[in-house]
Amino acid sequence: MHTYPEENVLSIKAWAEADRPREKLLLKGRQNLTDAELLAIVLGSGSRSETAVGLAQRILSETGNNLNELGKRSIGELKKFKGVGEAKAISVIAALELGRRRQVSEVGTKPQISCSQHAYTAFASVLSDLPHEEFWILLLNRANRIIGKIQVSSGGISGTVVDAKILFRRAIEGNAVSVILGHNHPSGNTQPSQADLELTKKLVRAGETLDIGVLDHLILGDKGYFSFADESLLGG
Repeated sequence: MHTYPEENVLSIKAWAEADRPREKLLLKGRQNLTDAELLAIVLGSGSRSETAVGLAQRILSETGNNLNELGKRSIGELKKFKGVGEAKAISVIAALELGRRRQVSEVGTKPQISCSQHAYTAFASVLSDLPHEEFWILLLNRANRIIGKIQVSSGGISGTVVDAKILFRRAIEGNAVSVILGHNHPSGNTQPSQADLELTKKLVRAGETLDIGVLDHLILGDKGYFSFADESLLGG
């Protein structure tokens, strides 16, 4: 079957002005664009039979309208969508990576952690979209402001090994008064396993011995997080 080269496409400039996402952004502001319209700007064009917005809507629909799920797709996986070549796939991945890095850069302002949602925001920048499990800690000062974010371990799909000695050595070296633990579940399920429960209690006890408080432990999944502190499960 003959395939059309990528340059033979219906560009945004060829649409009616009211349908152009770029113009809509200029006239109404970025906050007024849908995810599909923003993605259409990144894609730049659709195909001879589909606009960029239509292509963006189809991509989002097939990823459950979940930007986190879209962020997990590789170049090869994105190219499986009809109308997406290598250049478009790279543009989408680059745009989503910039968004992730923006979240990471915000840690430089030393945000104060006063609830589990704040901790989730800090962890999401490094634990979202991973196909494997990683364990991180937030280092906090006396004002509960983030002074560091450190990866403690990285494992496979079903788990990762956490060494308490390494974890608290990093905390001591970073002059942390307290820490918040965090890891992801690639399955998307945020419920703690028995191993998660036992590890958390072990780390809380170790922290008490070293006078370093463990304020919370978050498990991140596709649709949110589980907080041990919120569920009163930080017992030593």
